[in-house]
Amino acid sequence: MTNRFKDKIVIVTGAGSGIGERTAIKFSSEGASVVVADINPETGNSVSEHINNNGGKSIFLETNVAEFKSVDNMVSQTLDTFGIPDVLINNAGINVFGEPLNMPDSEWKRAFSVDLDGVWFGCKAVLPHMLKKNKGSIVNVASVHGIQIIPNCFPYPVAKHGVIGLTKALAVDYAGKGIKINSISPGYIETPIIDRFFNTKPDPTAARKEAENHQPIKRMGTTDEIANTIMFMSSDECNFMIGANIVVDGGITLRIHENDDTGAE
Repeated sequence: MTNRFKDKIVIVTGAGSGIGERTAIKFSSEGASVVVADINPETGNSVSEHINNNGGKSIFLETNVAEFKSVDNMVSQTLDTFGIPDVLINNAGINVFGEPLNMPDSEWKRAFSVDLDGVWFGCKAVLPHMLKKNKGSIVNVASVHGIQIIPNCFPYPVAKHGVIGLTKALAVDYAGKGIKINSISPGYIETPIIDRFFNTKPDPTAARKEAENHQPIKRMGTTDEIANTIMFMSSDECNFMIGANIVVDGGITLRIHENDDTGAE
């Protein structure tokens, strides 16, 4: 175990479960003081307590990323408790999938309020403080949906394309001021949110197996694999990476389509 983040202050949104939870715990294991920001007090407190009970430093701050006031308040409390954040991981997100013309406007707004506005609000709240010391790292969690389109998943991929675009735009504006901003696009990852997705299918086990078989690697990814990449992107080992979108998907976006039963393409 290294101490790449010793004495660093890290905020992770959506840290109550899944990728965010594992990322928060791993940052702590490498010396960071971690703010667990999540809308769910039960899961968020649990993650923060786990960190503290294992020798780390953490606070939980209830945060609704869809509201700038809530995000800004979370950052203010971070300043009061730990100081200026060195790293922000904009991980909070929701799945909103539907057929475009049958989708209520409210679902469009719900998707964008969390999946895109929430990322922007995190950046907007943290950047002024990072700029005071001319140093900081932001990693925005996008998705392979921001690279390839899956039918009837609207408007989730629109929002995730937006996250990648937002990342590039902010990266160009602030790279010369000591701030590196990048995004990561995970594929199928073993998380509670993917479990809920499969459980909407008539045969969840078969749906999961089909998804695994579609991966060139023949399995889904782990939260550890995403967290490890996020930490590398956030570290000083990675200071020349600016505005990049790193795809960590087991190779699924490299495929055009599956072979049929005869093996022909």
